[in-house]
Amino acid sequence: MDKLKEAREEINRVDREMAELFCRRMAAVSTVAEYKMEHGLPIYDAAREEEVVRRNAALVEDPAMQEYYVRFLRETMKVSRAYQRKLLQGLSVAFSGVEGAFAAIAAQRIFPTAKRTPYPDFKSAYDAVVSGECDAAVLPIENSTAGEVGAVLDMMFSGSLYVNGVYDLSISHCLMSLPGATLSGVREVISHPQALAQCAPYIREHGFGIRQFENTAAAALYVAEQNDPTVAAIASEETAALYGLTVLEKNINASNVNTTRFAVLSRAQAPSSSSGRHSILMFTARNEAGALATAINIIGRHGFNMRCLRSRPMKELLWQYYFYVELEGDLAGEEGRAMLAEMASACDKLHVLGSFKFPAELHAEAKEEMK
Repeated sequence: MDKLKEAREEINRVDREMAELFCRRMAAVSTVAEYKMEHGLPIYDAAREEEVVRRNAALVEDPAMQEYYVRFLRETMKVSRAYQRKLLQGLSVAFSGVEGAFAAIAAQRIFPTAKRTPYPDFKSAYDAVVSGECDAAVLPIENSTAGEVGAVLDMMFSGSLYVNGVYDLSISHCLMSLPGATLSGVREVISHPQALAQCAPYIREHGFGIRQFENTAAAALYVAEQNDPTVAAIASEETAALYGLTVLEKNINASNVNTTRFAVLSRAQAPSSSSGRHSILMFTARNEAGALATAINIIGRHGFNMRCLRSRPMKELLWQYYFYVELEGDLAGEEGRAMLAEMASACDKLHVLGSFKFPAELHAEAKEEMK
């Protein structure tokens, strides 16, 4: 038998083995997809994929061969993502607002293949996940200019859902009205209170009256339907295109680094991993001298860096407050468990929302996800 024939037969044998291994791998991928659907997690996990590439590349010692093996790994994971997208087409994601709202944009970028269901307000979207109508909800929790979204934080404190991811969406507000409308003819601007707050200097400068709407896209839809060129909406450029409006001016938000953080909430808590984690917990301090300081000291003593500490009034108790804390670190680890056990002695209520990777820019992740 000549060398060419021997080599081809060897390739055929390897291909048969690889076909069997491929099917085994995709069966595992199917399980991963089911898990992500259950926990409301996006398909693409950049850190996980890089970890797989680094670990597996080390198994090939020949540097020239290693380069091609890394390419093989990346193509394999690309195929896996495509398969997961097909399996996850039944994933249902709730958001507050209508198509074109920033929450809709965030939901589309985090879950590009999922069925996205709009709800009229934050509570309806949250409750849709609690009841099982949807698998996950994408809700805003903070804006870099206007601050926290208190209504969502309150639901996170009192509700049963977990946070399995937080994502940053860069926000660029535009002023829009009917085709043919002019900036000088605008008398009133309508939008969500957060958007109005983020554009307050621009609104004051032009002397516009304001009216609050439940979300930015609903405001744009209202302008499109009312046929009144003196009324304009503040929303995204995508929303203007969606409802046939003309953008009168772009980037009217006060800050050029205007960013909103969106949380993905689901009924099940995703397990943590050991590195690069971000955790959220909420608690109420006991009504005694030094209780809050004690709780904070416990967090620091166990080596957790607080990135954020906020207080929010409790709706059911006058002049009582709960505290929202974001930490660097994994609460599921040994130190985290010890810290939580100690905090329980200083807190009336302790609610762990979840641990997840540090926030990432949505546009970058979405670009890779949709390749």
